[in-house]
Amino acid sequence: MTRGRFITFEGGEGAGKSTQVRRLAERLGADGRSVVQTREPGGSPAAEAIRDMLVSGATDRWDAMSEALLHFTARREHLVTTVWPALDRGDWVISDRFADSTMAYQGYGHGLGREPIEQLYRLVVGEFSPDLTIILDLPPERGLERAMARGPNENRYERMTIDFHNRLRDGFLDIARREPDRCAVVAADAAIDKVAEDIWRAVRKRLA
Repeated sequence: MTRGRFITFEGGEGAGKSTQVRRLAERLGADGRSVVQTREPGGSPAAEAIRDMLVSGATDRWDAMSEALLHFTARREHLVTTVWPALDRGDWVISDRFADSTMAYQGYGHGLGREPIEQLYRLVVGEFSPDLTIILDLPPERGLERAMARGPNENRYERMTIDFHNRLRDGFLDIARREPDRCAVVAADAAIDKVAEDIWRAVRKRLA
């Protein structure tokens, strides 16, 4: 059986990841692929329980390292329970966030730095990595405007400072510069259909 493919979506708050994950899953399904949609933090029962601790509460609830450790704990459960079994079945897995978010949020945004996140990745994830990462990019002010319109639930990160969100955006773009073969940056301030078409072109080009 041919192994499946793993596609991740990254970007700041309000970038439209959830919408575009759904759009891509529908298109791949129409193309005859078996698709699993998932998310981080979360994607398995244990990881969803950890998610609740990360996305709600006071903005200073955790320090950067504690936050990173919680994300990697949830990630391990997500991989073992959901992602790796699906890929072994030959499914295409599309995840709303993965390890690049931990690098961007805790490494760049909170100032923990790249090396601690890289060490945790090697320990928890190993040599495994996404086949393609779509980074949805837009100005933080625009993204936060969209995100806050969603309501008060799970808004811990949205309530962090604009300086944090600027560092976050810079972090995602730096990740893309460092790994151009894996990452494709897509402008997310266009119309939803235009963004979806840009993503589909990237998927066909990189994973044809």
